[in-house]
Amino acid sequence: MIKVRHNCGIAVAHTLHDAYSFIKSLQHRGREACGIAAVGNSIDVIKWVGNVSKVDLVDLHKILPAQNYQMFLAHVRYATKGREDRILQDAHPHTIGGKEIIKKDHIIIKNCNAAIIHNGQVDAKTFCNKNKEECDTKNILNFYWENESHEVIHKIPGSYTLAIADKRKKEIIVIRDRYGVRPGVLGWKDGKYCVVSEDIALKENGAKFIEELRPGSIYYLSFDGSFRRSDILKPTPKHCFFEWNYISDVDSFLNGVSSRRLREELGKELAKEFNLKEVDLITFLPRCPEVAARSYVKALGMEYKFSPIFYKLRGERSFQGTTQNDRQNSINSNLHILPGFQDSLKDKRVVLIDDSTIRGTNSNRAKELLISAGVKEIILLNYTPKIGVIGKDGKKRGCLFGVDIPPGDNFVVLTSDKKRNRTDKEISKELGLKIGFLSIEGMFRAFERVGIKREHLCYFCIGGKHPFE
Repeated sequence: MIKVRHNCGIAVAHTLHDAYSFIKSLQHRGREACGIAAVGNSIDVIKWVGNVSKVDLVDLHKILPAQNYQMFLAHVRYATKGREDRILQDAHPHTIGGKEIIKKDHIIIKNCNAAIIHNGQVDAKTFCNKNKEECDTKNILNFYWENESHEVIHKIPGSYTLAIADKRKKEIIVIRDRYGVRPGVLGWKDGKYCVVSEDIALKENGAKFIEELRPGSIYYLSFDGSFRRSDILKPTPKHCFFEWNYISDVDSFLNGVSSRRLREELGKELAKEFNLKEVDLITFLPRCPEVAARSYVKALGMEYKFSPIFYKLRGERSFQGTTQNDRQNSINSNLHILPGFQDSLKDKRVVLIDDSTIRGTNSNRAKELLISAGVKEIILLNYTPKIGVIGKDGKKRGCLFGVDIPPGDNFVVLTSDKKRNRTDKEISKELGLKIGFLSIEGMFRAFERVGIKREHLCYFCIGGKHPFE
């Protein structure tokens, strides 16, 4: 059985420094492992466990001397399956050929035939060859090696934004599937073209945004810094709504739409559906929900009741932990109440805004902290509808396209036997607090106000149809 292992950030650059800096700016998309492929007369790869800064750029230049290469592929990863024993092996880039030098916390692969980095997830049924690998990304690379780039986009529907280095070519091949589920942008830096998952990586590193990668197209980035684009299939947009709601940086623009603006609109819709006046304090779980929370209180005219009361020591997202234990340990050690509030919350009714409640990891920790401070009542409001429901067709929902929420997972919205959806009252009882979720229609209205049609969204995980059917 093929095991999918990533929702990630990718970058293609002409210098090692830029590749490193780009994925550092995309660290919010994955903290489990990183990797870089250096492409020139040979294709050489290094992969390591942990975040980008675990390996110093000075030492990377020693391992991958700049004078030997023309371009670089870089990747940050978080797993969509709990494989703690294979974090290093499963890290990108994946390769064909090459000699491995395996260390405890990193791998170097010399003289590869090809290398790939990939953000997304491809269904195992797509690959019919007898020698299927466990990893969907490796299968894409093997398919490409046998069939060339145009066959990838014709025969593999999605979900992927990917880049391939091939020793037979003097260019990097970048492909975005026809549905555009996962993001990708073309940039320009120091007179040469580059690619990153989100434009925030361009903004933070002195590069210029050129265009969104066109779904259904192949981009060929040459060693000399130029590029050409081949439009293979007509775009059929099915963008992942969760990219705007949670995954992307708040200051990123995806498909021309600001994540910040969309989250503001989600906060307004939340205020329409949950007009809670008789509360003492409105706050949020750091850090993603802050924009929506501020928009919520502004829409209600209740800014005077708003205050940030939580802090995190680290910017890591517990959602990206490999296993549930990893996610729980991350939030337990990272989320705290600000000094000065511990003694002022007694007997208060608190509204807590969050982006989503999926497994209940964050809400349980917040509940414990608030109860220990003597809070009388907690009302948790989510600006994302219920994720992981059983749809009207009777099929379990989740993500099949690159986010760590597979159908049938331990979702709080499902009963313990996973045979039906819980009501809000039942979820509240399970979590030990009152809970509310923005409606799907409310979410659609927010997207439509920023210019994204509902039919252009993939919302399979909250009850929608399969985007490729």
